[in-house]
Formats: sequence, C-alpha cells, structure tokens
Amino acid sequence: MANSPHAPPVGEDAWLALVEEESRIKARDISGRIDVLERYKQAVNAEYGGIRIWIAYCEYFWSLYLDCSSYTTNSHGLSHEEKLVGREVFSLDAALSLWQQGYEATRYRLNDSHELWNRWVALEMELLSRTRTNQGVQRITHLFKNRLQTPHRTWDETSQMFSTFLSEYNKAEYETTMLEITSNSTDARKIWDERETYEIKLGRARAEGHLEEEKAVMVEYLDWEMRQNRNKDAYQQALLVEICLGLYSRALTGIFSREDSVWTDYVVWLSSLYTVLSSGRAQASDLARILPNLLDTLQRAVSHCPWSGTLWARYILGAEEAGLSYDNLERIKHAATASSQLDRDGMAGVIDLYAAWCGFLKRRAMNPNATDEDADVAEIGLSAALEDVQVWGKRLYGNEYKGDPNFRLERILTQYLTEKKATVDAARNYWNQLSKNDIHADSYNFWLAFYMWEMSVFSTHKGRSGRSPTPASLASRNFRIPSLATNVLARAVQRRSIDWPEKVMEIYVQHCNDYETPDVVRRANDTVHKGLKMVNKRRQQEQAAAYTAQIAQYQEQTQAPPATGEVVQDADDTSSRKRNRDDDPGETPESSSKRIKQETEAEEQRVKRDRENTSIYVSNLPPPPESNQTKVRQYFRDYGHIRNIIYKPQRDGKTAVAMIEFDAPDQVQSALLRNGKYFGPQQIEVTPAAGTTLYVTNYPPHADEAYICDIFKDCGEVFSVRWPSLKVDTHRRFCYVSFRDAEGARKATKLDGKVLEKKYKLVAKYSNPDNKKQREGAVEEGREVHVTNVPQEAKEADVKALFDKYGTVERVRILTNQYGKSRGTAFVVLATKEEADLAVSGLDKANFENHILKVEKSVPKKYKPVSKAGPSMSPSPGPSGSKDEHGEHPVLDYDHDAKPKQGQSASRTFALIGIPDTVNDARVRALVAPHGQLAKLTLRPDHGGAILEFTDAATAGKAQLSLDGIDFEGRKLKTGSVSALFHEKGETTIDRVDVKHVATASSASVKNKSKATSATLMPPPSTIVRRPVLGSKGQKRGLGFGGVINKELKAEAPSSGPTTNGGEAAVPAGGKKSNADFRALLLNSRPKKDTEAQRSTAETGDKAGENTSTNGNGDGNDN
Repeated sequence: MANSPHAPPVGEDAWLALVEEESRIKARDISGRIDVLERYKQAVNAEYGGIRIWIAYCEYFWSLYLDCSSYTTNSHGLSHEEKLVGREVFSLDAALSLWQQGYEATRYRLNDSHELWNRWVALEMELLSRTRTNQGVQRITHLFKNRLQTPHRTWDETSQMFSTFLSEYNKAEYETTMLEITSNSTDARKIWDERETYEIKLGRARAEGHLEEEKAVMVEYLDWEMRQNRNKDAYQQALLVEICLGLYSRALTGIFSREDSVWTDYVVWLSSLYTVLSSGRAQASDLARILPNLLDTLQRAVSHCPWSGTLWARYILGAEEAGLSYDNLERIKHAATASSQLDRDGMAGVIDLYAAWCGFLKRRAMNPNATDEDADVAEIGLSAALEDVQVWGKRLYGNEYKGDPNFRLERILTQYLTEKKATVDAARNYWNQLSKNDIHADSYNFWLAFYMWEMSVFSTHKGRSGRSPTPASLASRNFRIPSLATNVLARAVQRRSIDWPEKVMEIYVQHCNDYETPDVVRRANDTVHKGLKMVNKRRQQEQAAAYTAQIAQYQEQTQAPPATGEVVQDADDTSSRKRNRDDDPGETPESSSKRIKQETEAEEQRVKRDRENTSIYVSNLPPPPESNQTKVRQYFRDYGHIRNIIYKPQRDGKTAVAMIEFDAPDQVQSALLRNGKYFGPQQIEVTPAAGTTLYVTNYPPHADEAYICDIFKDCGEVFSVRWPSLKVDTHRRFCYVSFRDAEGARKATKLDGKVLEKKYKLVAKYSNPDNKKQREGAVEEGREVHVTNVPQEAKEADVKALFDKYGTVERVRILTNQYGKSRGTAFVVLATKEEADLAVSGLDKANFENHILKVEKSVPKKYKPVSKAGPSMSPSPGPSGSKDEHGEHPVLDYDHDAKPKQGQSASRTFALIGIPDTVNDARVRALVAPHGQLAKLTLRPDHGGAILEFTDAATAGKAQLSLDGIDFEGRKLKTGSVSALFHEKGETTIDRVDVKHVATASSASVKNKSKATSATLMPPPSTIVRRPVLGSKGQKRGLGFGGVINKELKAEAPSSGPTTNGGEAAVPAGGKKSNADFRALLLNSRPKKDTEAQRSTAETGDKAGENTSTNGNGDGNDN
C-alpha cells in the first residue's frame, strides 16, 4: 500500500510538494485548477489538522476568487468564459467559508493556530474597510469574541487587535465589550497558563535544534494532556478533548508523523473515549461530534506507519466492528501484506496482522448466523495464514525461524477445530506437533495452554455425556480422571530445558492431588522432589557462573587504561586554589591539628565499603503495601548482613525495584539464589549490581538529581543518584549514578569528556574504591609549594621565573581578592617531589623584590565544613582537576577578609535552617536568588543550614518571610537567627539495618570510658551535640565539648550580671530588661568575624568516616 507506484504521499511536506507540482502542470485552465483543489481536499483529509496544508489550501482558493472576480485581463490564462464559470465556483462566500473550515480544523492547535486565523481576519477586515457596514462590524466582532475565548499562544496580541478594531469601528461599545471579553476569557487564559511551561520547553528545544529533547517534551505533554479531561463537567470535558486533539494534530503532522508508538497511543485514546461515550459515562453530550472517525484515523495511521502490525491489526478489528464486508477486510489485509515494510522490525508485525485476520475469520465462522461457506472460508484461510507466516519467516530468517513463541495463530486454529468443527483429535494432534518444536516445548506458557485445553475438553465432554472421554481404569471405576491432561503435565515436568520448571511442577502436583489416584499422586511427588533438587542445583551453578562473568567483565572495564586524550581527575589544582579560602580566621593551629588527627583516626577505624561488588538488584517486586523496604530486608536477611536498601516503586504502579547492599561479595552469591522465587504473588528477579554504578563529577554546580538524570536519559534507566555529604568538605562536587543494568552504565561512560554548558568537561567513569590513589594530585604527591609574603606587584610569570631554576614549573597561581589584587600568597606546582623539595630549601627566607619569602610544602586539608560565597564568586568549585572545554579552571578566588563589619550586616543577615547536608551552595543560591540580591552566603552543612547576608535590611526581611516554611528537596525549611543555626545538630543519617544510635552518656565516668574504648569497641560514632560547660574558660575537648567556640558568641555582655552558656547576659535582678538593655545586648554580642561555632567534631558514624576518606574527590565509598 505504502510502496505502490500510486501510493499517496505521507506528511505535510510531501503533500505540499505534490500539490505544487500538479498546480504547475495542470492549473492552466479552470478544470485543471479544480483538480488541484481536489488534491488539496485529499491532503487535508490525509493530514488531519495540518496547519500548513490548510493555509496553502485557503490561500490558493482565495487567489482563484481574486483571479475570477477581476475584470481586467491578466496573465493567468483564464478566458472570459472561464472567469464567468469561476465566479460561480470560487465565490466570496465559498472562499470565506473555506477559511472558516480551516480555522475550525486548526483552532485548538494552541501554539500555531494564530497563523491561519490572523490571515483570515486580516482579509475580513480588508473587506470591511471597503464596505464599512454594520453587518460586517458585527461579523468581525463575533469572530474576535470567539477567538478570545479560545486558548492560544498569542492571546494578548489578539486582544490588542480587537481593541484597535473597536476603537475604529465601535468606539461607543468599547469599554463594555472589552470588560465582557476579559471576564469571558478567564478560562481560556487559565488553560493556556497551565500549558505554557510545556510550550516554552518545546519552543526552546525546537529553536536549539534538539530533536530528541523536543520529542521527549512532546511525549510528556501528550501524556499529561490525555489525563486532563477526566472528572470534568460537560463543557470542560469537550473543550479539553478538543485541545488534546489539537495537540495530537501538531504531533502527528510534525515530529511524530512516522512514530508508530504515538499513533498507537492516539488510537487507543480515541478508542477509550468512544467506549466512554457508548457506555453513557461521558459528561459531554456532543463528544461524538468532536471525535474524529476511528476507522479514518486508523487508515491514516497505517498510511504513515505501514510497518506497524499493531496498527494494521487494529484497522482490521475496527473494520470488523464497523460492519464492513469480508471483501473490504480482505483488501485491508492484502494492502498490509503488499507493503514491503511490514517485516521492518522482524516477524512481530507480520504475526500481529495475521492474528487479527485469523481472529476475524474464526469469529465470522462461529457466528450463529454463519453459512457453510463462511466455515469453509475460515478453515482454508486459517491454514493458509499459518503457511504464509511460516514461508515469510523462512524467507526472512532462513532455518533459524522456529515460529511464533506465543503460538497465537495455532491457538486460534485449535479453538476453531475444537469448537466449530468438533474435531478434537485433529486439534490434539496439532498440539502434539507443536510440542515437538523446542521454542514451544521449552515454554511454560505453551504447556499451560495445552493443559488448559485438555481440561476444557474434559469438562465439555463430561458435561455433555456424563462420561469422560478417557477410558476408566480398574482403580478409578467410581470416578473419571483427566488422564490426558495429566499426561501433558507429566511431559512438561520431564522437560529439563523448560523456562519455569518450578511452576510446572507445582501445577502437576496440584492437579494430581485434585484428580488422580493415590499411586499417581505418590509418583508425581517423587518426580517433583527429584526435579526440584536438580533445578536448584542448576540454578546455583548458573547464578555463580553469571556472577563470576559479570564481575570479571566489570573488573576488566575498570582496570582498562584510559584512552588517549581522556581527562583523569587530579586533585592538585582545586586544593591549591582553595587553600586560603578555606582558612578560618577563628581557628587556631592547635585546634586544627587536633581535629585532623581525630578524623585520621576515625578514617583508619572505618571499614572500607565496596558497594559496587556487594550489591544486588531485586526487580518485579509487588507494589506497596505488599512489599516495602522492611519486608524486603526480612526476605533477604538470612543471606548476609544488609548495609543498605534503596526501595523504589515503578511508575506503572504494578511492580517495585530494590537495590540491596551486603557486607561481602560471597553474601551476594547467596542472595542470588532467590532469583526466580516468589515474593508474595510475584516471581522476583535477582541480579548482581556490579558494573552498574558510575562516579560522575565536573557537572555544573547547580545540577540536581533531575539534571543528572537528564544527562544520561539516552543511556538507560537511572535507578538512583547518590550524593556525598558535604559535612567534611563543602567543595565536593561529585555523585554516584546507579543504572538498572550494566549496559546503561557502559553507554553512560561514553559521555566521559562531554562539555556541558560550554564550560564543564564531564567526568563519568566506573566507580571503583581502589581508584582513590589514582585521583590524588600535586598536594598529595608533594609537588605543590606554598609561598607567602609575595610582593603585591609580582605577576605569575615573575614567580614562575623564580622557580624555573629548581625544575619544571607546571603551574603558578597567585591568590587575589574580589577586586583582583594580589593577597601575597602563591601556589607553585613542580613536576616532581624532588624538585619541590629543592625549591623549598633554596627559596625559603630568600629575598624577592625586597620581600622575604616564606616557602613550604603544601599540606592537604581534608576538613572543609564551611562554604562561603560572595556575589562575584563561582559557587561550589569543581572537583579536583575539573576543567572547562579550553582546559582552564572555571573557579574564581574570593577574599574573605574583604567583608562588612558585623555591626553593619546583622540587620541583613539570617539563617536558613533544615537544608540537607548533600546540597551545595550553588543550589542554595538558586533557591534564594529570586527573593533578593545576596551579598554573601555561608553554607554550614555541619549544622544543616546556611547563613544568608543580603545587600540591605529591607530585602533581608522580605526574604526571611518568603523563605520561612518553603519546600526544598522534600524538606520544609525554616528561618532563624545565626545563633539558632549553631544550636542545630545537623543531619544524622543512619542505616537502620547497619548502625544503631549510640546512647549519650549521662555522667563524666561514662564519658571517659566511652572515649577510652571508642576506638576498639564502638562502630563509627553518631552525631554528638557538644556544648560549653557553665563556668568553663577557653576551648574544651573531648566528649561533651565543641571543637571551636565562636569567641563573640561566648563574649560577655556589658551587663554586670552573670552570663549563660549562650553568652547572653542574665536578666537583672531588678526585673525585665529595658529597650536600651536589649539594644546594648544586640550591639555587643555580634561576632566580629565569621568563625565556626560549636562544631561537632564527631561526625555521623559510617557517613563521616567515609566522607573524610575521599578528600573531596570521591572514591566510591561515600555515604
């Protein structure tokens, strides 16, 4: 059909090209031009709602009207007689009526229907300008009112046009009419506003030439639109159905004109609406007028997608339902088989078509009013269809074609032979022939269908005669037994290569218990017992082999050397560039060294986790509440110690998937034995998760989970995105992306090196904890030198020249403040550690331009609990070694010494509390930016919040009110004072199946004992709130005390009374404080520097230990 020499074109472009060609050849006289109009009619019927075809059609008809109505001679070749005929055929009324038809056909194409309407109303107004009649004014006013009550993209422009029209033609009614229009068009504007987000996304993708993105948005848009007409009143339902039809018109005459899946969705949606209409459940009584004819829609569908057997099958079914004759259905079937594209996607489309055809033949023959001829046609047609499919498969695949695994045509034939012809033996022979084919004999579904057929025959014959067709044995004289059905199951059980032996055995035993004699039941139990032992043994061998193969493949992939040109993450640059930024002026060297020592000890105690090789996927779980995280844990707890479970219901609502992490790989092998077992009513699938997780970094700072999923949307299904905690380093920017299968992860690694937003070079590699050492850079290798007291006028080239004599200088970086002036500090990276040592010994305390330099080796800093960002900073610096597409580092330096005094900033500063510790400052800034201009943002993940400083107090006040109670990342945030933030404990995430909370000691002796034994007896400690003790002086260490106390927070107020732990003056004995007291307290209790207050040095158990070990680079072991 689609490939015949005279097949009609497909798509608007093809139709327009054909009409243009015929217009050039034929349109030389009046009859030729009428032929062109007939072709236009075919085009608008074939491309339902095609805006460009309708515009071309109306424009062409209008040109014919103008040619024929003109009394002057023209060059179009029309004689005077032809003009006279043309004035009758191409009249003004006919032309305007055609414009009206085009508008109605494209009215609900919200995005582009204005293109036709604007042209039409311009012609109407041009005619009115010549006549200026009241009838013409009323007509155009009616057109505008109708248009403004229709949702469309250019509503404001249409309203402006109407306003201009009224000002010129009906000024007296201007105000009344415009008020009426504004009131009546509220629903139309609301409908457009609800869809504007999708329209903007579509327009942006189209403008940027991203076809795949445009398709994805359109599919999402269609799915959303189809759900909108449910549970609406009659008017709303009809309107929303028309809007959905308009959207499908745009899709199916545009980017999806050849997409069979979208055509199928459209046909199913229309079919569902017809079902609602026929059942009387439709709210809109005129729904039948709105909906296009289903059979015409199917005809258009198969002409656009002639390879889709599903659409051809629906076309045949629709024709049968519409009562078309046998000859018409046969023509449809022949048109499908004549198309060389039917087998484009293999034999699936061919079998779908023939299954629909055979179903029609069977139903026609089994109709009570069927004639003998109908039965003969069915018998011949069914056999011929089976032969045709077999020949087609052999021609396509040769001897490799084994038939339809679902034996659809064969089942139709056996049903026909059994019920219509009553030739049970012939049908049974056919079943037996099928059982000799391995593709059927190895299928549980085949044996179940065969068994059910035998049982139906048994029941039918027993009901008719009271006797079973099976001869009675001596042991069963008193009752009849379906021995043939038993024999079918016995044959299935003996089949070692069957795909679901457990289920077959279960049915076999149940059947024997229900129908057979005790000796047969005993033998069946014996057979099943032996068979299950063999099956379990085979399953274990298969699982072990599969797991070993997957682990080997994964290790081969992760151990493969990087290809030439690949960027391997390096830790040198970011560490050097952020060294001074992360120094806290309120932190003493002693406290810093103690904290680093404590973290190093905690890191040594941490048990290394290897998620990639100790995790499994469990799919096809029943949906909640039949399954949940707790039930899954209980189901698998006997196979090993479960560290973590991620449980996610699927979008279809029918199944759920879980990712389970065990302690060791051998526990994974044990858990794989659950593959194929039943969890409630469903058979689950258990597969290893090795090779499915990627380490991803150097994406934009503002990226969230949706952004990451969008990057990998074409690779496969992303199961989870795991972010690291920022408590130990706020400059971390990496995550772990787990795919549903290893193939998706493999495809995702191909995006390694992709440039995002013209700036960030993405890193996407297999996650492997053993790769940590590969990610260390110049600081860890001892190649970076820290230089202070550098002259302000010195340039990087001057410093490089100074160090060149000691070796190869790879990079020099002078830190600058926000105004671009040197801070007198530089970091120099040399090629080797030996060269760096030589430079330190030669240049330390050397004179450089009258400045005595201090030169020392850079020391790695791991603990970065605070992130500060000013207005000119690039927030959330990239991971180590991250570069833009030009190889440059996109992160700016920032001088934290250049900050306003606390007295100036207090009124415009507040804290945002409740932020997850995995959210970086860039995402917080994006959340806050719409509420006012920020002067500075300080992220405090150790306290679960951020300190926000705005440019003025008024903006800060409004922002605090707006942000209080806002939803963010599934959390409800709150605002408060900075001191309130420092009283927050921060987020504590503990895996309930792995680590339990450690009870806080209540006495000093218990504290000391806990401290002494924590290194050996306790798992990684949970978060402990450390507060200063009443009357204490200086900084305290150990259980119950904070690491660094903000000096200003503990400073005494001017009052002479005693102070509390919070540093606030106690209430005077004389009574309440006065306003002057509060003012003095406020002005004197503000901190002068941004220092850390009440830091919890003992981080959250497993998370703290793991996050510390990554050094901000990630090693596959973060939490």
